[in-house]
Amino acid sequence: MPKSESKFFCKECGYDTAKWLGKCPNCDAWDSFVEERIIESESKFQSPSIVSAEKPQAITEVTLKADHRTQTGIVELDRVLGGGLVMGSVILLAGEPGIGKSTLMLQVAARLAAVGKVLYVTGEESAAQIKMRATRLNALSKNLIVYPETKVFAVENEINNLKPAFLIVDSAQTMSRDDIASAPGSISQVRESSNYIIKIAKALNLPTFIVGHVTKEGNIAGPRLLEHMVDTVLYFEGDQHKYFRLIRATKNRFGSTNEVGIFEMGENGLVEVANPSKLFLEERSANISGSSVMATMEGTRPLLVELQALITSTSSPMPRRGVTGLDYNRTAIILAVVEKRLGLKLADKDVYVNVAGGVKINEPASDLALAMAVISCYKNQPIPADIMVVGEIGLGGEVRAVNHITLRLGEAAKLGFSKAIIPQGNAKESAKVKGIKVEAVGNLRDAESFALS
Repeated sequence: MPKSESKFFCKECGYDTAKWLGKCPNCDAWDSFVEERIIESESKFQSPSIVSAEKPQAITEVTLKADHRTQTGIVELDRVLGGGLVMGSVILLAGEPGIGKSTLMLQVAARLAAVGKVLYVTGEESAAQIKMRATRLNALSKNLIVYPETKVFAVENEINNLKPAFLIVDSAQTMSRDDIASAPGSISQVRESSNYIIKIAKALNLPTFIVGHVTKEGNIAGPRLLEHMVDTVLYFEGDQHKYFRLIRATKNRFGSTNEVGIFEMGENGLVEVANPSKLFLEERSANISGSSVMATMEGTRPLLVELQALITSTSSPMPRRGVTGLDYNRTAIILAVVEKRLGLKLADKDVYVNVAGGVKINEPASDLALAMAVISCYKNQPIPADIMVVGEIGLGGEVRAVNHITLRLGEAAKLGFSKAIIPQGNAKESAKVKGIKVEAVGNLRDAESFALS
């Protein structure tokens, strides 16, 4: 009868030990060990039966084909991938349950089916359920092979038989190996099953998508080692109650990690958004205090978004600071600068800040727009609807230059903004942009005078 024992696995790197440790000796992570029940199996370790035909060669003799990238047929996804799928690459797509990962993968599979055979391995749904979704998405193709299976070795056999051009595994948490006795979804199963699939993809030069779930903390379920094993890590973001979704790359061996893909969720699946700035501003109300518009950069793409501020009196000795879509610590600094340099009394006020539409902004170029929204709400005086604001604020109240000012101004001019408040340091560069009047300011007070004059 097989013996059972407990082992402890590190959630960050997958290191295993016979006893619990407070600190992982492999990756130095604290409080990262979880216990798993392991049943000793007589099965011996297996390695993929697929062996690569590649031989050692000098790097000068390696040839690159002109078509070493394959377009997925979805422009927004290709943008994030760096121009398309690299042959033999493994992409991990992570996101919260219900966000639309399987929908996106099915749409990608349908587009890739026009290029070659696609094997879609699903461990969560039956073939009939996939067919129902594919019918709704208009994603039916004879080259799209659906395979409901959770056993990695069975998947390997079908890859040998079908010889697909592309592989999609949905999801990593459902896959398991027969020679590992722990339950599917456990750290050891996720790690070893994914590693087995990656070896197959590299041996066959097979572009592969692996879908992964995200925990409540926003991390990929399973060991963090999974992120290091793959070539590209994509996060699928968005509020389930909103209609748009964002794809960001946190790791990409074959392209930039600065790009973002934007989609709109509809009845017929995910639709690419050609003009995201218009989408984010279409519900903006005119003549409302506490609202400003800024141009943020998502990779090489400028996006116009609305920043909102609400200030209310409070009797609490500890006023609340609610922040959505911006960095909390950065927002606290800007509020302190506004209070000190402009004399606004916020110590007895609750302050709530929001980026409309659920967008998340991490760059300091949002400082000036945030300050203007706060000042506008405090004075109950709306900022004119045709003004765009961008700039970084220092602790002395000075407005500092930002990058890509021409792209930001060009996007604003394209959407009908006639004026812009920008840092003095960007004045020369902004002269290249036509169709928008620029007011270059050196400090916070000058920006307030122009916006609320």
